[in-house]
Amino acid sequence: MFVKDGTSKLNRVLTCPPTFLQMAAPINEISKKYADQPLNQSKLMAEYQQLLDAYAEAGVEVEELTTDPSMTNSVFARDFGGCVKEGYILGRFKESLRFFERQAYEKKMAELGIPKIVEVKNGFFEGGDFAFLNEKTIALGMIARTDQKGFSEVQAGLAKYGYHVYPVPADARYLHLDMCFNLVADHLAVAYRQGLPATFLQLLNRLEIEIIPVKEAAIFQHGCNLESLGEKRVLSLAQNKTVNRQLEAHGIDVIELDITETLKAGGGPHCMTFPLSRG
Repeated sequence: MFVKDGTSKLNRVLTCPPTFLQMAAPINEISKKYADQPLNQSKLMAEYQQLLDAYAEAGVEVEELTTDPSMTNSVFARDFGGCVKEGYILGRFKESLRFFERQAYEKKMAELGIPKIVEVKNGFFEGGDFAFLNEKTIALGMIARTDQKGFSEVQAGLAKYGYHVYPVPADARYLHLDMCFNLVADHLAVAYRQGLPATFLQLLNRLEIEIIPVKEAAIFQHGCNLESLGEKRVLSLAQNKTVNRQLEAHGIDVIELDITETLKAGGGPHCMTFPLSRG
């Protein structure tokens, strides 16, 4: 078994250092705001090390992709696909500056012995849009980087394994589903409720998933971009004070990361983490 769901104990992850992130072009609403501000490379590397240290402290094994100058955004390891119990889904990037990552991550997964069970070949699908709701129910954002063709390919590919996949359209400014919705524990999520479709909110209600609400502005401050470690533990940003206190009120142990520089490129802790083993 590889990844059982989105909130069981996290055992092993794949990450990538931000070695060449300085060269990335602004390709989302957050990074556009900082387009004229060069990224501080030493801060980027220190923040990445902070993430690795948090995983080491939590007993999570880390595998790393070796990057190169052709892969400026490869620090956001989440986006190349998704992983379930049986193996992984290889997505397909929409933005050309991320094309080289696909082959590199595919090769890495083969080296790690994780089988590719679905491949998106015609549409677009990025892992930031992939979210477990429970062990057999998956939400797939159709926002800015995943389209109908990509959704259909993932849905059809996972159907044979008994998964039910639901589309979640939202404002393209939100980029990925993990920017406006994230399951952090069994039956508990953080989300910008007003930005999600009624059909999805009804699905969450049927699955008895409680929502800790965030405001729309929090999306662009990575207020939803959290990483569940399982066992009621969550990696969050220190700046997410309101969300963090709400999580703690729900019995969640919040491990705060002081990451600010990496966020300027448009992604947070969830974006930087591809789960390999959970359960």
